[in-house]
Amino acid sequence: MKSATPPNGHLQQHPAPEREFTMRFTSTPRGARLARRLVSRRLNDWGHPYATTVNETLTLIAAELTANAVRHGHVPGRDFYVQLTLVEGTFRIEVTDTRAEKQPPAASASATASLSESGRGLLLVAALADDWGVSPREAAPGKTVWAELHTRTKGHPLTHRVAPEPTDVDLLLATSSLLRDALGSRPEDASHEGRRP
Repeated sequence: MKSATPPNGHLQQHPAPEREFTMRFTSTPRGARLARRLVSRRLNDWGHPYATTVNETLTLIAAELTANAVRHGHVPGRDFYVQLTLVEGTFRIEVTDTRAEKQPPAASASATASLSESGRGLLLVAALADDWGVSPREAAPGKTVWAELHTRTKGHPLTHRVAPEPTDVDLLLATSSLLRDALGSRPEDASHEGRRP
């Protein structure tokens, strides 16, 4: 039996995770919704119930990263991967797609001030996460977009992050809503989630 290579194509340099969830999803809106739901469920199973800040924050980050993987990282016939780990009080979510030439914009003041269609999901990720970035896959084409959230014991987020201004929060929530609507969430999809036609 062959050993599995992580989807980002390189061995991880940090300590072994206390908890880990990795799965491959079809590069479709349905795959993105399923990934988001499974991240939320896994966090619930790990002791961070659905209504907690940790679960809601990481689920929203997962929603944005997987939507970007489908919208901007899609290569026909190729899937994307999601990896969620918990290491020493830090949750890390990684979304790996197979499109290397389309890189997300770097976080900057100009990106934050921009109201363009592109990049608003990453503005939300930057506001919610303690850290985020992009790394290339070393053994295969593609990239991994990752975000980290540091927590205290019992799942309470650290408070050292700078809270966005109220107007920024309004923009982020509106953007999140627009992105979910743009993915074409339909009531009839929910009953078929996870099954192929």
